[in-house]
Amino acid sequence: MTNKPSRKSFRSRLDEMVAVLREDIINGTRAAGDFLPSEHDLGIMFQLSNKSVRKGLDTLVEEKLIEKIPRVGNKVAQPSADGGITIKFGYYQRMSVESDMESLVAEFHRRYPHIQVQLVKLPSHNYQPLVKEFLETEMLDVITLNVNNYEEFIENDCIGLLQPLDSNPELYSFLHGAFEQEGPLRAQPFTFSPVILCYNRQHFQEKGLLEPDSGWTWQDLIRSAEQLAVENERFGFYFHILARNRWPIFPLQSGMDFERDKSGQYRLCGTRLMESFRVCRDMIYLKNVFPIMLSASDADAEELFLQGKVSMIMTTYFGLNNLREASFPLDIAPVPHLHDYRTLLLVIGLAINRKSKMQEAAKLFVDFMVSYEAQLKMRQNTLSIPSLKKAAEWVGEESVTRPSRFSMYREIIPTLKLITDMKLTSKERHALLQEVKLYWSLLQDEATFCSRVEKALGELSGQEELHKLGV
Repeated sequence: MTNKPSRKSFRSRLDEMVAVLREDIINGTRAAGDFLPSEHDLGIMFQLSNKSVRKGLDTLVEEKLIEKIPRVGNKVAQPSADGGITIKFGYYQRMSVESDMESLVAEFHRRYPHIQVQLVKLPSHNYQPLVKEFLETEMLDVITLNVNNYEEFIENDCIGLLQPLDSNPELYSFLHGAFEQEGPLRAQPFTFSPVILCYNRQHFQEKGLLEPDSGWTWQDLIRSAEQLAVENERFGFYFHILARNRWPIFPLQSGMDFERDKSGQYRLCGTRLMESFRVCRDMIYLKNVFPIMLSASDADAEELFLQGKVSMIMTTYFGLNNLREASFPLDIAPVPHLHDYRTLLLVIGLAINRKSKMQEAAKLFVDFMVSYEAQLKMRQNTLSIPSLKKAAEWVGEESVTRPSRFSMYREIIPTLKLITDMKLTSKERHALLQEVKLYWSLLQDEATFCSRVEKALGELSGQEELHKLGV
């Protein structure tokens, strides 16, 4: 019987040596200019022949992490202009403003000069199929994704493209649930926001009105909006009604889920769910309260608000970054409630491509982005909320003007709900929205709306059950 190591164990030991040395160089344990142990000593450390050691060191030379000095040894290289390792990071373009992304990446490179981060802007539409292709072809190593994107990855059976991650106990604990559906954590929460109400304090003062509080109902909002409105000058309230992170708030506040009854059928007619859609429809048709206009995005509502054409809007902490140049005092409040005190929780996470050849560098990048240093930088330079609790709740001299109730999010944590709490798949929500648009446009009466929604959800639910059975 021979004690000669198997080929498999040899390969794993060689990979281990390269990985350990690479990580030590990347994280700064071995600084530029330091010499590695001799090839003989490395051979002893990793149970490899000198020839195998040299083969592994050649890999690090190719990666521009070390340079060979003839008759002297192997020295950690000075970072070159093009870097030693490049990871490709796909991110939402709006995060340049919402998280000070370019500044965070620059800080990462200063700390880890051997790693270059190539920024790739991700599409806001048709996200899942395009990003799936980017991951499969290894065009991206790290991506940002939100709860809706994560859900689409699950529904399209490609969640396995994302590397499982360890939960970070220093982040707000309620955020992990956004990316733990269908198994282990697949994205590290980076930043989050509830959907909130933002209002022009000057308009309230002019009309002698009390400002919104956490006990407001939608009827309270309507009464104030009617008084705030000035004919041919401004409206009382507005939001991009068709945005996928706005309209679901109303059914979420109904206190009911979209679930089948005992007979196996969906029921909408005569329920609180139906009431929630009716409340929204009635509100948007009140004269001078809500502008009946087409809007392409939440940016339209923000622009009307900045122009003083609207007194209140539904927005997020992310959106507050676009309102920093307002020429009037503004503040925030929880969204009004219907039956339940609920609002949507939006979470943006960082995920690693499971097929990436730069796993160590990618993980180091993600860990840095949720570190106290990076998260505090986001907290101090933006109006977004970091996922790291210590950074989010930092108190010090502010460099950014904040609403007086900026810390309000801490008080409404029990009301935060994910879009998945609607108990509908993304396809079912899309089908529901198609019918809701007709109902809110007065092109469908209530009975027809209920009937069509119940039928559409029943058919999609049946298809989903067949899919799970592999039929």
